Amino acid sequence: MRRAAIVLIGLALVAPLTACAKKGKARPATIEAPARLTTIGVNAYLWRASLDTIGFMPLAQVDSNGGVIVTDWYATPQIPNERVKVTIAILDTELRADAVKVSANRQTLGATGWVDAPVRAGTVQKLEETILSRARDLRRAQFAG
Repeated sequence: MRRAAIVLIGLALVAPLTACAKKGKARPATIEAPARLTTIGVNAYLWRASLDTIGFMPLAQVDSNGGVIVTDWYATPQIPNERVKVTIAILDTELRADAVKVSANRQTLGATGWVDAPVRAGTVQKLEETILSRARDLRRAQFAG
């Protein structure tokens, strides 16, 4: 009988604490999706944003588990004697600025064929910023509407 009384007293003490824990802190006015969305091997926001950003380029290799996207050579109709190839590596499952790495190769058409040329300053950085911005927008939109 004494043991039953102790259990009942214990339950009486735990129930109010459990109710308080469920209420917790007030939720913020804006709710964001988690920064770590990994339905694939890497951060899904960065993955989708990367594909959206280079969607106009033909893809040569796509590995969602390893987080690598490699485009084929792409030349714009306005400048057909110049082409670019981009590689995007997503390095983490978190949505962070250092979780995406872009590299680019550029070639120009010379008398002897395609020749490697330097990538214009800021191109890689601009691509990384565009991908990160798009990933943040996708995250915000996750719970919007």
